[in-house]
Amino acid sequence: MNPFNIGNYLVPVPVVQGGMGVGISLSGMAAAVANEGGIGVISSAGLGLLYRKSGFDFVEASIQGLKEEIQKAREKTLGVIGVNVMVAMSNFADMVKTSIAEKADIIFSGAGLPLDLPSYLGKDSTTRLVPIVSSARAAKIICEKWKSGYDYLPDAIVVEGPKAGGHLGFKSNQIDDENYSLEHLIPEVVSTVKVFEDLYGVKIPVIAAGGIYTGSDIRAIISLGASAVQMGTRFVTTTECDASDAFKQAFINAKAEDVEIIKSPVGMPGRAIHNSFLEKVKLGYKQPIRCPFKCIRTCDVTSSPYCIVSALISALKGNFANGFAFAGTNAYLTKKIISVKETFADILREYQEEEAK
Repeated sequence: MNPFNIGNYLVPVPVVQGGMGVGISLSGMAAAVANEGGIGVISSAGLGLLYRKSGFDFVEASIQGLKEEIQKAREKTLGVIGVNVMVAMSNFADMVKTSIAEKADIIFSGAGLPLDLPSYLGKDSTTRLVPIVSSARAAKIICEKWKSGYDYLPDAIVVEGPKAGGHLGFKSNQIDDENYSLEHLIPEVVSTVKVFEDLYGVKIPVIAAGGIYTGSDIRAIISLGASAVQMGTRFVTTTECDASDAFKQAFINAKAEDVEIIKSPVGMPGRAIHNSFLEKVKLGYKQPIRCPFKCIRTCDVTSSPYCIVSALISALKGNFANGFAFAGTNAYLTKKIISVKETFADILREYQEEEAK
């Protein structure tokens, strides 16, 4: 596998670990991935709950939590560390500002178009900016907006297809439509980005995401023009993953038919592992009493069957009676918990075996 660059950051192995919230990818997982030559990514979602104390303030606890996670990652690695900040988060600006102030190497931002992301950079900022999109049209809009408004182009672009875990940037009827498949999207985005590369003499790597699990998958998608891949699900069942062992075991126990599309309270479809909690939601048994955090702008407690952040925190801790796990379409392939180092070795072996065919 060939290395690639995001700005002045050389990434020896073209693998970005997806940012997974709430609390699934924190400093432990991110540092371990960075130490193997990939890009480790801390999820900023819901950190205010993980760092809550007496006199708890969600906004301040989120800022403090992100500071500490970036610092802890830095203590464990000299590799490339990113932060995932969703546009839909109510504290989006705070998380972006904190990431830049703490000198995170890269901000990955999706769940909406991060049209004003470059506005947060200062003259001395070293943080690189990478939007996450689900179409060539979105990539074009961001490139045009950033260039005209801030004289800045994305340092890379992540293209997330409909086989990803968690919230999806597609309508329900698009998820199984081949016209929206990652294999269809990558050449379109590469072609769109090339216009800006040629016009302004820059390089904007395209990173493919969603349903990529094996080294064989990586080779196939890179052959379509991607410079790298983003992988989330594959890293959940690693010893360094920041989730509980019970959370990891849910992936090991999952069968192909257990990975399903759900309707999330935030107004987007999502992919998760079926369990009794989600079954009760379908039957109409779940209903929140209040919204304690207001963490996602698009979440309406008056019509939501449950609090998404509370459900994800419960799952993180292994309490699946009150929560569930988001997962990519290939979650059922997971068989055991191994280290990040072993995972990278397996991915490289799979890639080389495919190359030798």
